[in-house]
Amino acid sequence: MVRPYKVKGFKRKKREEEEYYEEKEVKEEENEREKTAAEVEEAEGEEEEDERRAEEAVDELPGIPVVPSNANAGAGVIIILERASLEVAKVGKTYQLLNSDDHVNFLLKHGKDPKNYRPDIAFQAILMILDSRLNKAGRLKALYVKTEKGVLFEIKPYVRMPRTFKRFSGLILQLLQKLTVNASGKRDKLLRVIKNPVTQYLPLNSRRIGLSHSAERMVKIQDYVNAANNDVNLVFVVGAMAHGKINTEYTDDFISVSGYQLSAAYCLGMICNALEQKWNIL
Repeated sequence: MVRPYKVKGFKRKKREEEEYYEEKEVKEEENEREKTAAEVEEAEGEEEEDERRAEEAVDELPGIPVVPSNANAGAGVIIILERASLEVAKVGKTYQLLNSDDHVNFLLKHGKDPKNYRPDIAFQAILMILDSRLNKAGRLKALYVKTEKGVLFEIKPYVRMPRTFKRFSGLILQLLQKLTVNASGKRDKLLRVIKNPVTQYLPLNSRRIGLSHSAERMVKIQDYVNAANNDVNLVFVVGAMAHGKINTEYTDDFISVSGYQLSAAYCLGMICNALEQKWNIL
């Protein structure tokens, strides 16, 4: 018995459809592989661009305003940020500045408390100081930062710091690995790691003041700075960590400026504002 042509045609049509869909799946897989390769190449390009920008993150300000004529040019302020959480570690295949947002699993795996890894505190405090009228008027004599691990580095008052935390992290990573960060196209060291202790860099005619919420003595910061002699450099030591106390061994005074717990940036803002009023900086 001869098989009907209709059945034959039906089977042939079915085989053609199967071949069509197989070719379509192969093409889709090839397109997906090409797309994935393109995405990887684009991600690598973005990482290289981020690294390049991090290296160019700092530059000198075009100019610092002159110290007001009614201010004492010999006196100034020095800021020391203590116990800053700035620690570098190798995460995966790259070195990174550890923070509690991006490295929770890594920190827990190594038995560390993520709450203590807050480099954003130092970032906000540094921006507050460098952006102040006090600094723009030339009254900020020096800015020192000491990390939780005991690494001490200096930031020049005329540095233009990165405005985003990501670029700041890249800058600190470069500093802690190479020990210096130079101005773009120049040999001037804008940030540099220096030897401890910090006291060897403080002028003789200075008063060292530690600040902490736990200090027994509470003062009005405006009255406190107004009572200081105009020929004495004021050195303020402020903690840049989430929890704990600063080292008070080298301070002459230990005070609190509020009954509330304040962030380092806000506390420094109060200090800068009080000194700006004292020296009539507008």
